[in-house]
Order: sequence, then structure tokens, then C-alpha cells
Amino acid sequence: MGELVITVRETLDEWMRVRWTDLSFAETRTALLVFSVLLAAAAIALVVRGMRARRAGRTHVALPALVPSLRRSTWSAIRHVPLLLFLSGLPFFAIGLADPRTGFSQEEVSYPGRRIALLVDASTSMIMEFQSQRLNKQGASTFFTAVAAAEQFMKRRMDGPYHDLIALIQFGNQAYVVTPFTTDYENVLLSVRLISDPKEWGRFSDWGTTIVEGIDQGVNLFKAFDFTNASGNLMIVFTDGRDSELNRQGRPLEELISESRRYRIPVYMIRTAYRMPFGRVQQDTIWKPVIERTGGRFYAAPDEQSIVDAVREIDRLSPGRIDVRQYSVQRPRYAGFVLIAVGLWLLAAVLKLGFATFSTFP
Repeated sequence: MGELVITVRETLDEWMRVRWTDLSFAETRTALLVFSVLLAAAAIALVVRGMRARRAGRTHVALPALVPSLRRSTWSAIRHVPLLLFLSGLPFFAIGLADPRTGFSQEEVSYPGRRIALLVDASTSMIMEFQSQRLNKQGASTFFTAVAAAEQFMKRRMDGPYHDLIALIQFGNQAYVVTPFTTDYENVLLSVRLISDPKEWGRFSDWGTTIVEGIDQGVNLFKAFDFTNASGNLMIVFTDGRDSELNRQGRPLEELISESRRYRIPVYMIRTAYRMPFGRVQQDTIWKPVIERTGGRFYAAPDEQSIVDAVREIDRLSPGRIDVRQYSVQRPRYAGFVLIAVGLWLLAAVLKLGFATFSTFP
């Protein structure tokens, strides 16, 4: 139901932005032909019904004489509301059937979604065992589990109604942008699968763990794309959390966290360490308050189900809304007209079939 509401809202927003003068109709003749046939069929049906009504039969209703003092109810006309709603929907359906389109256009549009930077720890400590039946198909290392969790998050966003801008960063002692922000989900998925290849991971020579480097690279990427003044920014860190480095090139961690808060970039960390609940990894007490100060959340994931639950919760907490400039050529615009027509017809049907007031004599 949530996705349906989002889709309806998007369609109506798009319809309200379209100007009538910008529309061209590709199927005008088809629409005229269909409605001519429907009009002829309705006329024939009325003629046949009129001819049959002249003959007495089982379709007639006998009424007793009405008392002359009875007056017509002032609300009797309300029974015609369903018919009026149905007739109101016909022009919208006719316009939609004519296939309205716009030529080249530039518009500022809003979509449900966020700007998300995915950070994956590829350090040596990620080689430690993490047993999982679904997530680590490449092997039993924590790294493969973390990458599979990032891929699962991507797929959840793809299955939803979102239009995210997603970037992928891989980090060890240093952080590297694998894929900058893009709406091309398939491209990011391909990058995720490439870095999860055992041979590719073996070529990653930066084996230390400096989570601060990854977060700082993520903030710099938001700066590079001029997203720091926008809402809907988000970072997700997949790591085993075994890192006590709280400085980056002389800059204390608190300064970096303040920068993340200033630019409204909450950080969510999924700490993957097999059979180690919160507190079993020494650095948990360091990173949990740090991550929460950015406005994000810290998830200690000792098993596969904990990772799945964390991914699901982050997805639920990240509907967001982003504004983008969109260019289009010959874009169909029938959806809004058809939606309004169907909405009016459904309302007419509900009133006619669900309320006796709209089906009685005056």
C-alpha cells in the first residue's frame, strides 16, 4: 500500500506540472474512433431499451397511488452523483487514450529516494570467518558477507519505488571511490560484484583498517557532487569494526563527525563479526556513540539474521525525497489523465453499489 500511495502521488505530481500547451497527441484518430463506437453502441442500447419498454411485461413495476400532499425530497437529485462522476471521468480517459506526449522538456522533479554512499571494508581483518547460508556465496569470510549485504540493500532499493543516487567506496588504510554517484543501479551492482571477486580482493593491497578514511572520503564525495546543502544524504558502512584509529592526517575524529552532522549526512554502520554481540568487539564502545552523533545508527551483527534485519531497517528508515533536473524527449503523459478517470469511476461505483441513497427513487 505504501508503494501504491507513492506511485499515485508521483503520477499526480507529474500531471500537475504538465501544461496543456506543451502536449501533442499521437493517437487522436484512435481516441475519436473508440468513442464514436462507444457512443453508437450506447445510442443503439437506448433505442432497443425504449422499444422494449412500450410492452408490458415482467420488467414493469406496479406502484400504488401516491398521496398528493407528498413532496419531492430536496435531496433527491443526489442520486445522480455517481452518473455525474462517471461522465466526468470520460474526458480524462479520452485524453489519455489519445496518448498525450511532451516534446523536449526540462523540469525539476522530486522522487522518493536518497543519495547513498555505500562503504565496504576490504582490510585484512575482514578475512575472519563469518558463517552464512545466503550472504557469503563466495566464501566464509566476513568480507564476502559484508559485500553480499551491500548487494542485498541495493536490490531492496531496486525493488522499491526509489530513484536513489548511489556511490560505492572501498576502504582499507585508504579509501577509494569505485563508483561515483549514479542512478544506474545495474552499474553499481556490477561494481559490487567485481570487488567481491576473490581474485580482485586479493589484488587489494591496502590491508589496514581506517574507518575514518572511508567516512572522510564519503563526505568529500558528497562535496564533490555539491550535495552538502541537499537533504536525503546517507552513508552506510559495512565493516568488522576492528579499528581504533580516531584521527585522519592530524584531524581528530570529532571534527570529521561534526562535518558529517553539519552537512546532514547520517552514518549507519553494520558491524559484522561472527558470534560477537555488542561489546565483544573492543571497539564497539568507541564507534557506537560516534555513529549515533551523526544522526545514524550502529548495528552489531553477530549472525546472518542480524545483518538482514539491519539492512531491512535501514531501507525502511530511508524513504527520503530528492530533487533532480530531468530532461526528456517525447515523453508519454497519459498516466495522470487515466489515473483521474479511473479514480472518478471507482468513486462512482463505490457510491452506487455501497450506499442505498444513490440507488433509490426520489
